[in-house]
Amino acid sequence: MLNFLLRSVLLGLATAAVLLISVPSLRSHIIPAGTAETSNNIESLQISFNTAVRRAAPAVVNIYSRKYTESDRTKLSTQGLGSGVIVSDKGYIITNYHVVAQADQIIVALQDGRAAAAHLVGKDRRTDIAILRVEGTNLPVIPLNPNYDPKVGDVVLAIGNPYNLGQTTTFGIISATGRSSISADGRQAFIQTDAAINEGNSGGALVNTRGELVGINTASFQQATELETYGISFAIPFKLANKIMEKIIADGRVIRGYIGIDGQDISAMAERILGNEHLGGIEVMGVDPNGPAADAGFMEKDIILKIDGQKIHGRQSVMDLVTDLRPGTTIDVLVVRKGKQKTLTVTVGEDPRD
Repeated sequence: MLNFLLRSVLLGLATAAVLLISVPSLRSHIIPAGTAETSNNIESLQISFNTAVRRAAPAVVNIYSRKYTESDRTKLSTQGLGSGVIVSDKGYIITNYHVVAQADQIIVALQDGRAAAAHLVGKDRRTDIAILRVEGTNLPVIPLNPNYDPKVGDVVLAIGNPYNLGQTTTFGIISATGRSSISADGRQAFIQTDAAINEGNSGGALVNTRGELVGINTASFQQATELETYGISFAIPFKLANKIMEKIIADGRVIRGYIGIDGQDISAMAERILGNEHLGGIEVMGVDPNGPAADAGFMEKDIILKIDGQKIHGRQSVMDLVTDLRPGTTIDVLVVRKGKQKTLTVTVGEDPRD
């Protein structure tokens, strides 16, 4: 029986071979044309972000924070290490507040070998942003795209000077946006990425595949346990960092508007009950008794719908709008109180927490 099966298999293979030799057109159905060429093309494919790195990397600088020694006030020693990003041909550099917070002298080293003492223009502890300035000609400036909107899944590169090893680039994606739970006051929205950000990377650049600045690398997630955490790092969005820089350049510090309320987004259930016109509103949960909102007559349970005629879209949009206002500005706020709409006029103060 076994011999019969073997003879049948061999006869079938021999018949197939004769057919392929005698009828060449059959071969194309078994071996697609261009297979060898396609194979060569696949082997030649190369995914590289070299162009993006070459565009961005020259503008990412090493920052050395120096401090006077306690034993000899005439001597400086390097106490901190970080990175920064040149964002203007006028020599403005964005870095992290914590990189330069305790510095008596700040040294900036460019990738072309130049080094110089930097002037601290200003710093903002709340957003962990500091602005430096260096003098120089032909300074490299990182590509900027104010219209770029970071999205989950975008490929990003983190460029900095980890552990003073020298400029290093790591690779990953944006894994989340709007991460506010790790900020000190729960108000700052970070970009989360799995690109490695280590000590020394702070203040460096997070860029997209075109080499455009996406954010300022600021922290990696650390648990208060013995477990190590990988792939969770955070960056300050460029739009926020740029806004802070403009405020610091204009005033030497960040001046934030303040009205003195605390609120929360109204629930989906409340929106359905109250109607679509309440979509995006926030419910006032607390009023600073000494703040402008109290003077204007705000009360707990008020639902804020519009500010100066502009419809709001949740708690974050209210904070962004109010903090951008100059103290002394008068605004009209449309609220709903016990089912009736009411307009309250409030004069914006300066945030006392800065």
